[in-house]
Amino acid sequence: MADPRLFDSQSDRDHPTESGRRQYNPYQDLNIPYRTIYDLPTSPEYLFQEEALAQRRSWGENLTYYTGVGYLGGAVSGAAVGLRRAVKAAEPGETTKLRLNRVLNSCGQDGRRFGNKLGVIGLLYAGMESGMVAVRDRDDWINSVVAGLGTGALFRAANGPRSAAIAGAIGGILAGTAMAGKQTVKRYVPF
Repeated sequence: MADPRLFDSQSDRDHPTESGRRQYNPYQDLNIPYRTIYDLPTSPEYLFQEEALAQRRSWGENLTYYTGVGYLGGAVSGAAVGLRRAVKAAEPGETTKLRLNRVLNSCGQDGRRFGNKLGVIGLLYAGMESGMVAVRDRDDWINSVVAGLGTGALFRAANGPRSAAIAGAIGGILAGTAMAGKQTVKRYVPF
């Protein structure tokens, strides 16, 4: 933050230097309100009033967030599974170079596979949740549960109706549990 004495025209006149001469201040006659320049607002600024009223992410931000978090979480967990599998598959007498190659291949393969699956699940969930918000014109827990049901059912639809129904139920339960956990954290954990 700027020093307020820089913009005060009286400070230079009142405090002469050791030689008895006052220093030159190019800002002395401008009366610049330095506080408005350097104290910026911390709340987000919106172009349209409707955006300020909505207390949620847009559908594009939602899509990017859930897909990215899904892919990243899947890639990390897949890499951990691949590491465990590579360590188990190591044989005595292998060189360090061969073991490292096995670990890297296994981590990359499993990380990519898990990441793609969870990224697609995040993409489906975000699309369905944003669609439910647009249709119902309300943002509540019902949207999340229905999006979880639809995501699970659609993700496993190719495996048959029984698998789709089970996956849909699991997706709805997971989404409902996540929403209940989020509300609990909001209520009881001070931030």
